[in-house]
Amino acid sequence: MSVSLTVRDETTAGDTTHEFTLDLLTERLTVRELIRSRVYQEVKDYNTNAPALFRGLVEPSDAEKTLNGYKLNKQRQIDWNKQFDAAIEAFERNRILVLIDERQAEDLDEEFTVGPRTTVSFLRLVPLVGG
Repeated sequence: MSVSLTVRDETTAGDTTHEFTLDLLTERLTVRELIRSRVYQEVKDYNTNAPALFRGLVEPSDAEKTLNGYKLNKQRQIDWNKQFDAAIEAFERNRILVLIDERQAEDLDEEFTVGPRTTVSFLRLVPLVGG
């Protein structure tokens, strides 16, 4: 049974910067599977449509951050496996937080069930300069 989940990218102030629907194969999954599904879908969408900006969880190599995403220095296909590895590393280093129903996921193998009111938010933390 397929299930849809609304995913939000939020700032630490609680503002939503991006929102999209993620189609999942099952209603029970781990945080790792959630990240994998998200990264796979956003890279697939980018590679299929080739927009000017990549709106993804992590910055691709050879790209620069812009206000609304990442601009690749040279238009190319993005490797979803590399993006997934970078996203997992960012989660493990607490540069990305995943909130499931407003509770922080602590482990990649943590399981949760997607219900009709499940909310998932991703927060990117930016290191402070000099500290």
